[in-house]
Amino acid sequence: MTIQPRAQSLHTFSDDLLDRHDATALAELIRNGDVSPDEVLGATLARARLAEPIIHGLVATIPDNAELVATEVRSGKNEPGLFSGVPTVIKDNTEVKGFPTSHGTAAIGSHPADKTSPFARQLLAQGLVCFGKSTLPEFGFNATTEPAHGAPSRNPWHLHYSTGASSGGSAALVAAGVVSIAHANDGGGSIRIPAACCGLVGLKPTRGRLIDNDAAKTLPVNIVSDGVVTRTVRDTANFYYGAERYFRNPKLPAIGKVEGPGTRPLRIGLVTDSLNGHATDTQTRAAVENTAQLLETLGHRVEPMDIPAASTFPDDFALYWGMLAFGVRANGKRLIHPSFDKSQLDGLTLGLDKAFRKQFYKLPMALWRLHRSFHDYARAMASYDAILTPVLGHTTPEIGYLSPTVDFDTLFDRLTQYVSFTPLANATGAPAISLPASLDEQGLPVSVQLMGKHGGEQTLLELAFLLEDATRWPRIDLNGRGLAGDK
Repeated sequence: MTIQPRAQSLHTFSDDLLDRHDATALAELIRNGDVSPDEVLGATLARARLAEPIIHGLVATIPDNAELVATEVRSGKNEPGLFSGVPTVIKDNTEVKGFPTSHGTAAIGSHPADKTSPFARQLLAQGLVCFGKSTLPEFGFNATTEPAHGAPSRNPWHLHYSTGASSGGSAALVAAGVVSIAHANDGGGSIRIPAACCGLVGLKPTRGRLIDNDAAKTLPVNIVSDGVVTRTVRDTANFYYGAERYFRNPKLPAIGKVEGPGTRPLRIGLVTDSLNGHATDTQTRAAVENTAQLLETLGHRVEPMDIPAASTFPDDFALYWGMLAFGVRANGKRLIHPSFDKSQLDGLTLGLDKAFRKQFYKLPMALWRLHRSFHDYARAMASYDAILTPVLGHTTPEIGYLSPTVDFDTLFDRLTQYVSFTPLANATGAPAISLPASLDEQGLPVSVQLMGKHGGEQTLLELAFLLEDATRWPRIDLNGRGLAGDK
């Protein structure tokens, strides 16, 4: 097998046994005995070894004994899950026994974890086979996966452009065809942003939908949710169905097994510009407006609505973002690892820490308003089933534009213009999904976001199925043409 380049893009899709299958199809082939888990893992590692020197989606070179390592952490081997035998990667801020966890930073040493984190156990219980850890920016603070101490993760659609972040390595590996499903987590958009940049499906669930890792439980406002990025809606839907079989939060309505579009007409709010005063760029706005028109032709009512958040929200969330960096710098040895060395932190983390220390006295009121945002959002959604927005303020930037080596004030301004729609779902705890919509002038995906009521993942997945069926989503192996759901 050889990498199939297209101009300045790449993918590993070929007529090997992985073909263009999604995770659901691979799992079915394994269950039927058409292929073995070892064959699927071997083919996946072959693709990874071809793509990895170029896209840099993994934190370390694939070891020669990767098959053995993956087998040792395989969960559900004797208790088949929905994705039994399907290879995956887990983001490198989540512990998997035997794998080092570096959090995307040079500030801590490489030490294998002695346990598997609670969410990783929920993911692996579905039979997924972890063979490696995927890249992220330092502590997930940035919106591009470009660590200051290493090579950037590159977007398979155009290698000069960002994968997004912070789950950028996972998104790059799924988009390139190395794996069909990969772990991602989201504290300000980190499932949805890389999914948007790489033309994938990325659902951030309702707060509490999945098992929280220990760090998320300690936050004054729990903004972090785990999930996956995939190439098809059915993989995302099946993942959440399988996750509920392992753990179901009784405080939330069950998602259940969602297998296609819903049948009832919905009222959908439309938001095209963010609260922070930066206008959405033309190509992104067009993708959202075209999606709105499509939803109307498919029987739904779409109408402009006010942003369901207080005008202070952008500043409050930015202060909280800075508080997280302050906490890392001040307490890294205790919170993260005894090897933590704050002198190795990158410019973004240090800049956020410094900015927070200048305004720390504002934190109590900011926290109060962030907590209140849950109720503000719920009230605004009382008469709506979903909200349609951009995922990002503008199209995907080139590598270097959001690098942590950029002057902090410039970088912070760029980030607030770019990441202007996703944080609301983190503060409010609402579910939100990123879906491909079109291609920009550079041949990169442009995506849209659908936000739902608390506990409303079923509605979002039904809308996602509807759009997947009705739209010719871009596909990297067909020069941007074709249906994303084609197998």
